[in-house]
Amino acid sequence: MDGDNSPKGAPSAALSMMARAVAHARSLSPELEATPGGAPQGEGPRLSALLKMRGLVTAAQIAEAERAQRGTTLPLGQVLLTQGAITEAELLSALTHIYDVALADFDTHPPDPVLAGYLPASVAIAHEAVIWQHSGNTLVIATSRPDRLASLQAALPADSGVFLTLAARAHIIDAQRRIYGRDLARLAEGRAPARHSCRTWQGAALGQSIIAVSLILLACFALAPLAMTVVIFGVALAIYAANSALKGAALWAAIRSPAHTGDAPENENRFLHQPTVTILVPLFREPEVAGALVDRLRRIDYPHERLDVLLAIEEDDPTTLSALRTGTLPPWMRAVIVPRGLPQTKPRALNYALNYARGDIVGIYDAEDRPDPDQLTRVVQRFAEVPADVACLQGRLDYYNARHNWLSRMFTIEYAAWFRVLLPGVQRLGFVVPLGGTTLFIRRNVLEEVGAWDAHNVTEDAELGLRLARAGYATEIVETTTFEEANAALRPWIRQRSRWLKGYLMTWGSAMRSPSALRRDLGWRRFAGFQVQFLGAVLGFLLAPLLWSLAVKLFGLWHPLDAVLSPMGYLVLGVAMLGGLALSIGVSIYACRLPHLRHLRKVAPLAEPYYLFATVAAWIGLSEVVARPFFWAKTNHGAFGGSDAEDDTGDAQAAPPLQAAE
Repeated sequence: MDGDNSPKGAPSAALSMMARAVAHARSLSPELEATPGGAPQGEGPRLSALLKMRGLVTAAQIAEAERAQRGTTLPLGQVLLTQGAITEAELLSALTHIYDVALADFDTHPPDPVLAGYLPASVAIAHEAVIWQHSGNTLVIATSRPDRLASLQAALPADSGVFLTLAARAHIIDAQRRIYGRDLARLAEGRAPARHSCRTWQGAALGQSIIAVSLILLACFALAPLAMTVVIFGVALAIYAANSALKGAALWAAIRSPAHTGDAPENENRFLHQPTVTILVPLFREPEVAGALVDRLRRIDYPHERLDVLLAIEEDDPTTLSALRTGTLPPWMRAVIVPRGLPQTKPRALNYALNYARGDIVGIYDAEDRPDPDQLTRVVQRFAEVPADVACLQGRLDYYNARHNWLSRMFTIEYAAWFRVLLPGVQRLGFVVPLGGTTLFIRRNVLEEVGAWDAHNVTEDAELGLRLARAGYATEIVETTTFEEANAALRPWIRQRSRWLKGYLMTWGSAMRSPSALRRDLGWRRFAGFQVQFLGAVLGFLLAPLLWSLAVKLFGLWHPLDAVLSPMGYLVLGVAMLGGLALSIGVSIYACRLPHLRHLRKVAPLAEPYYLFATVAAWIGLSEVVARPFFWAKTNHGAFGGSDAEDDTGDAQAAPPLQAAE
């Protein structure tokens, strides 16, 4: 670098200000020797001595922090911070004395974005640093992790001088967004491999194909109406039979194979230390549940120095951001603002926030979730027990507002059947496990390997489950439960369900662009199961009205199949369909076997009429696959007991507001 290339502005003023601050810091702590602008020898002991001298911590707190620090990448000060022994202001004050530097004033002198090229975004994020200013060949680095200065210097140009200054972590994250945010957001939009992503989806071309196929079918009906009637009804019945067969097989597998008990002595304690777990929580227009969310996450019983919670908040969502900024987040929780961009979807926000994750295991929660307090401990223990090819653990989901109304009761029954019978059964059958959008935990290295989330897929969870299976990894349903808020109004329920079914169609369509590659990745058995799980699930709802039409025979009315079916044929068909209905009801009743769900068993048969609404959602989803494939129908939370309610277990869910920031 050359002094003539220095950016215009205030670098010299900033350096002058810091020089005065350094001199002031030296005068305050002459008893602590330091290396100006660099790392002192033994930060931990010096920090301990200074904090004890100031009366901020006790010897017992230091000893506990040193014990907790083992096996982490955190310095002693960060551990004390996460444990609540000191505040960030107290830590920064102590570090300015130890490192003999000043605090960066981002308000007066914001970081110069021109300097971003000197420090890659990944390095800046890993070191919690930004290049603040520069003068000549000296770079002024602002960081909240001065202990990483040596490795940070190694990433900079060899001829660069470095001057260190400190800043609060939230200020560093905000500065990184301003400097690197646009590029990181663009990368988040295309992180999934192109061969798997649906970002090249051509809705208009698909619409033209649907019109062409429809015209061909109409022409066939005109030429051979009876034959086409038999074919169409035959397809509907075949899909119904395939869906019922998969449901029956999953039920049988779930009943025959006992759930994991947690005993695996051969692999137990494979982790020398508990790993760091990152929890990503995407938020969009969630001010009503923000306070409850923070309160619920505080209840997680996992060492705070090994817990890394990232709240991903959209830049154009000032209400949620304001709700969080009115309070103080715990030190192990960070707000990451996602820059504007398209598509504005949950997986895009997850991809962006993943840049800031520091955990070996990455988990996902939704804004309205209330996980079991010991959930992370169970998940970590299970990861220590399973083979390395088990890359993902999916927890069970349940609803704490099941008694809100009829729709919430039906939704709770459906979730019980899905997470307590069908998904465990599918897993034990060896088929693809479509992940849920929350309470899933993935090994970080595997998540990076497969390309994280497809930002354009509106059912990103199920698509990720397929991609994990194609890469040779397994998913297991883990014995832990997260309670969340059931969508208890018909219109938002249909919008949510249409998004899910649209995502299933797009996942199937994207995967089937190369059926031979998909079959090669999955094998014939899982390939066939995938057709039923993804395409069959949607077609079952789309074609359900054809099967409903058979009910007219109960009243002796005419039906198009009269020409090919005798009364005995209708009887056999009716018995078969009633058998499928009985199976579905049986799955619901079996799924509601736990004490907090047993009150739903008496209304379990009503879950079948409830699925009529899914047919409406399926047709809406099909239309959106053509008209607006990447549109994300937002589910609003907090309106049905998600932020302040009495749940079905009798636990008060009233969450206190966030404490006012000091």
